[in-house]
Amino acid sequence: MTSTGRWTRRAIAMLQEFLNRESQHIETAATWCAESIIGGGLVHLFGTGHSRMAVEEMFPRYGSFAGFNPIVELSMTFHTEVVGANGQRQAMFIERQEGLAEVILSNFHFRPTDTFIVISHSGTTAVPIEVALGAKKRGMKVIALTGVDHSKATPSGHSSGTRLLDHADLVIDLGTPVGDAMIYLDGLPTPVGPGSTVTGVAAINEIKVRVAELLVAAGKPPAVLTSASVVGPERSQQLFRTAYDEHARRLAEVLTPPRTES
Repeated sequence: MTSTGRWTRRAIAMLQEFLNRESQHIETAATWCAESIIGGGLVHLFGTGHSRMAVEEMFPRYGSFAGFNPIVELSMTFHTEVVGANGQRQAMFIERQEGLAEVILSNFHFRPTDTFIVISHSGTTAVPIEVALGAKKRGMKVIALTGVDHSKATPSGHSSGTRLLDHADLVIDLGTPVGDAMIYLDGLPTPVGPGSTVTGVAAINEIKVRVAELLVAAGKPPAVLTSASVVGPERSQQLFRTAYDEHARRLAEVLTPPRTES
């Protein structure tokens, strides 16, 4: 018997468990996100390491729309250079540095009515923890996508001894096992085949779809990035321009320093 199909079957089961367990949390997250977007603001997303994939799944790609602001740092997410310059040793070192999150957040002027989604499977490294702390300090609701079992089984890497889930207004549990990898093989003492990206992407798209539904219900249907093979080249280009322009307009507000009285 080979291992073919074992990971897929486990991933399917995990997704069903995720849906059964997290549906109400996803509904709450989507409601908060829709309120921020309808109010003219943004939903910011941040992740280090492989969590970058879930961040970029939200926007921009086909089937997505303006209102979401992906924030990633190449120094902590550039994975193709495994060793040498820009290698993984450096990336793992950088995401453990306290104080860096505040430097990242200082580039933006957030609105208290914005929402912030922080994604980290472990939720134990300094930068994601402090991004959540910084978002809370600025008055935003914080949604954490994290592996609860893994996080609780892993010592905190932050001087406070806390984890990402300790600083979230809402936690969406990715539901992966401790260590993330899901499949044990005969003759191999350590598991292979991580699963956190699967439920991370599921959470992102469930939120995205529900937010779109809420925007439509509010009379503000979004311009969705759509392939020319679906709507034709002219309409596709129009949708891209509209979505990108809307994203630029919203982002300009958080990149522009607030006026101060002279």
